[in-house]
Amino acid sequence: MVGLHAQGARSWWRTRTGIAVIGFALIAAFYILREHWGHAFGALPYLILLACPLLHLFMHHGHGHGGGGQNAVSDRGTGAK
Repeated sequence: MVGLHAQGARSWWRTRTGIAVIGFALIAAFYILREHWGHAFGALPYLILLACPLLHLFMHHGHGHGGGGQNAVSDRGTGAK
């Protein structure tokens, strides 16, 4: 089965509808943040703290923490002593 991108179909956000929706969302976000800046700025430290576990989960995905396959054998002796 051939994917949509291989057939030449455009991504959703590059269509006229997608660009319009993104534009309206940006305008709405601007006005919401403008009116509620104190609330949004006050929650910023908590949002940063909540982002830490998510970043930890997503950023450690490709480290090979699960089985010690060929990477574990080939990486021995390459580190600094």
